[in-house]
Amino acid sequence: MKPSLVNRMDIWARHLVPFGLTLCLLLVNVTPTRIPGFAGVAPMLPMMAVFYWAIFRPDLLPAWVAFVIGLLFDVVSGTPLGVNALVLLLVQGVTSAQRRFFLGNTFVVAWWGFGMIAAGASTLAWMLVSLLIDGRIAFRAVLFEYLLTVSLYPVVAWVLARTQVMLLRQA
Repeated sequence: MKPSLVNRMDIWARHLVPFGLTLCLLLVNVTPTRIPGFAGVAPMLPMMAVFYWAIFRPDLLPAWVAFVIGLLFDVVSGTPLGVNALVLLLVQGVTSAQRRFFLGNTFVVAWWGFGMIAAGASTLAWMLVSLLIDGRIAFRAVLFEYLLTVSLYPVVAWVLARTQVMLLRQA
């Protein structure tokens, strides 16, 4: 029996959850705050989401979606076009390649893996932005951004996991 229109729309909406959450995290990431200098060291929330979904639901956040989110991130954050797109695409690709390893281990191992991947991604982004704007960005800011990103990953992963359990168990 063919599912009804409402059932198909429900399934379609559930399949958009990873994209929607990652997009929300992107918007939170670029929301202006009253904290001086925070924009330069804000944690990479979209990277956390791309890493999480590449492990647990890679079918719902494929590489091309990570690339599009990266492009949107570049546009709204003022980063040279393509930097975050490349970084998120690489994060998704490396994480997907190691998916079996992460699925078979504890959260601490996944957190450690995220720290390693985020270190490479932050360094790559720093090098690309420094190269493209003809100036060197202070590495101290990049290091603080990295540390903030890695330290906040458990909170974001917990939120994404709760959402996955609530909304995606039937999708």
